[in-house]
Amino acid sequence: MDCRHFRNQHVAFVDNLLPDTELVAMQRHVLECEACARHDTAVRRGLLIFRNLPPIEPSRDFATRLEARLARAREEARLRAAAYGVGAFGVGGRGRAQGPSARAFAAAAAGVMAAGYLAVVALDAISPPERLALAPVVATAPEPAPTPVAAPAYLASFSAGMPLWPAALVANMAPVHFANTELRTVSLTR
Repeated sequence: MDCRHFRNQHVAFVDNLLPDTELVAMQRHVLECEACARHDTAVRRGLLIFRNLPPIEPSRDFATRLEARLARAREEARLRAAAYGVGAFGVGGRGRAQGPSARAFAAAAAGVMAAGYLAVVALDAISPPERLALAPVVATAPEPAPTPVAAPAYLASFSAGMPLWPAALVANMAPVHFANTELRTVSLTR
């Protein structure tokens, strides 16, 4: 089991809602992984503190005060809507809220585009790219011959999940197999 799976199943683990096999795997992971053990301990301590808190009891007149405050808020919202001319169906009572017109939106978009163009021109952000000239490369020694282990075709023949050390081992043993004719004939006959 990995830590991600443990964290995803931790709530069910704390509440004992997991099947027995999963529960045993979670318990085993807690014993093996120090980070998940710390997480489990912190969550269980927090739950213990929360469960031992005294219950919160509202005052006797809490419900009446809450209802009065909600009524005041509703009245303020109604007065604010009446002051701004908002009816039950939106602005002016015409069935839907009216926003800026398409012309106003187009004018605002054109203004933003013009301001962006002027900023680019003013900052000279659009300029022709400079030509890059790199220093010439001079070879001082010939390139060494590629080794069979480093040949791209050899390395490409292995899957991504296979470690490279078996390939190096095979490459080191290859001259022995090819030099010995008995081994070569035995391996060919099998």
